[in-house]
Amino acid sequence: MKKVCIIGCGAIGSLYAAHLARVAEVWALVRREEHARALNREGLHVTGSHEFAVKLKATTDPAELPDFDFGIVATKAIQVEESIRPIGHRFDNGSVLSAQNGLGSEEIVARHTRGYVIRGTTFMSGTRHGDTHVQYELDTPTWMGPFEPTGTPFSMVKDAADLLVASGLKAEALQDAKPAQWSKLIFNASVNSASALTGLPHSPHFADEEQFSDLGHLLHALIEEGKRVAEAAGVHLHEDPWAMNRIGAMTNHPPSMLYDIRRQLTTEIEFLSGAIAREAERAGIPAPLHTAMYRLIRGKEAAWHFQEENKPVTVH
Repeated sequence: MKKVCIIGCGAIGSLYAAHLARVAEVWALVRREEHARALNREGLHVTGSHEFAVKLKATTDPAELPDFDFGIVATKAIQVEESIRPIGHRFDNGSVLSAQNGLGSEEIVARHTRGYVIRGTTFMSGTRHGDTHVQYELDTPTWMGPFEPTGTPFSMVKDAADLLVASGLKAEALQDAKPAQWSKLIFNASVNSASALTGLPHSPHFADEEQFSDLGHLLHALIEEGKRVAEAAGVHLHEDPWAMNRIGAMTNHPPSMLYDIRRQLTTEIEFLSGAIAREAERAGIPAPLHTAMYRLIRGKEAAWHFQEENKPVTVH
């Protein structure tokens, strides 16, 4: 039986961990001791599109982990460096799938392991109702392909995809995963930034275009701008991000950046609209909408620090 490590057990990581625990020996590396204790005691319960419960092993201590055949980094993009650094050597004889939003995480993973890195992106979604309960919502594939700099064999990508499929998830092995990654990037950057700035979950507002004030006009323009940047980068998209948006808009699902904004946490904007804006600059084409979204979100982050640093001092 293969040994698999899921790094980060938020909603997506929990979905990977629970499903793979049905066909592999699964370990979860998490940040909080109480999270690890709960997982070891109760396992994971999946509801929604799938309904089942499984047992698995969990720890916060990298020193407790064995060597693995396969790993999935399911943290936020801003947490990849600190998460993979202490355990990258555990995959030196295996492979690691990077399943983050945006661009740039594969490069970080590759710096910390001699194993093969797999470029991945997923459109599935879930809601975490506690440390041991995740609700499975959008039952859609993980797209995966070789990360070119590590010379990952396609056969290894195929084996990883087959393992996900055997677990009950959907997965598709691609010779080139960049088109799928860019499709999700454009969709994600547009939806997350709009949600963070408006406070709306991913709702029908994001697809409505009947009235002049409708938010769908902005989403459509952001997506079209992202498509132009992808074309300038030589990427032919795997899926239409606008169609992805229309599907997601029926879920009323709160995007991850909305969660971060509500809690005044650092967002993934550098890996989303920031990545599109930088790619546009490299290609010498304008991307004013994504650049504006990037700067506005960074401005919101700056405002939290500004407010904290400029709190009035009460003298008694």
